[in-house]
Amino acid sequence: MDDQAATPILDTLSAMTTASLIESDLDPQTLMVARLAALVAVDAPAESYLLNIGPAAEAGLTLETAQSVLVTVAPIVGAPRVLAATTKIVQSLGVAVALSEAVLTAAAEEAAESRAAQSDGSAAS
Repeated sequence: MDDQAATPILDTLSAMTTASLIESDLDPQTLMVARLAALVAVDAPAESYLLNIGPAAEAGLTLETAQSVLVTVAPIVGAPRVLAATTKIVQSLGVAVALSEAVLTAAAEEAAESRAAQSDGSAAS
């Protein structure tokens, strides 16, 4: 089974996101502000926030801006929804940090193994 067939939902969501980015005339930061507001409005799951953390960071969306979005939409969507979104964002950030740490640890271990292998090879020469 190829990778694309193994992740049809993720692939579809990725294609939809890519298409929306291509078709939008908004600058990246404004686009991510709109996406954050929409995620809050639809009571999106934590996974949806997780999928948007990378693009939001790349677009320069700051914590202060994200907080302003939550404050701005609160009168429209209600305090319970904003509180739920805040919890999900914090959960997603925790997962993102854990994933980043795991990637960095794996890369460091791989680099150390590579250096050790090179040292062993040059010592044997």
